[in-house]
Amino acid sequence: MTETGQTAPDFTLPQDAGDPVTLSAQRPAPVVLYFYPKDDTSGCTKEAVAFSGLLTEFEAAGARVFGISKDSVVKHGKFRGKHDLTVPLLSDEAGDVCERYGVWVEKSMYGKTYMGIERATFLIDGAGRIARIWRKVKVPGHAEEVLEAVRAL
Repeated sequence: MTETGQTAPDFTLPQDAGDPVTLSAQRPAPVVLYFYPKDDTSGCTKEAVAFSGLLTEFEAAGARVFGISKDSVVKHGKFRGKHDLTVPLLSDEAGDVCERYGVWVEKSMYGKTYMGIERATFLIDGAGRIARIWRKVKVPGHAEEVLEAVRAL
């Protein structure tokens, strides 16, 4: 499980629009990684739209923002196109990055348990350390809260 103050686990993942993204190559910019369960579901769409709507403000604060799920690059592309998303979406189909960030967890719905991605966001500072973690994210107001944390770095 990742914790605040730790060096963020490095990775390289394919994105839906462009070259693969390597976390360590983003330095010295702060990075926001938001993990979400599934493309084109209600909560995930609202979250992606919120981050996309604030992307220019994140960029003005010097930060980069990436959404990560286990959906394929092709599915991410359709999701972005359907909702005019501007935030790059990274595909972790193998689930390795989700595991290393501790967001692949046991969940339950209607009395059944299953494994899935916990909605979580990680703010990584310019030195590559985890500055803040939000777990079990509630979508309304979340992107705005993360933007304020970026500005406070």
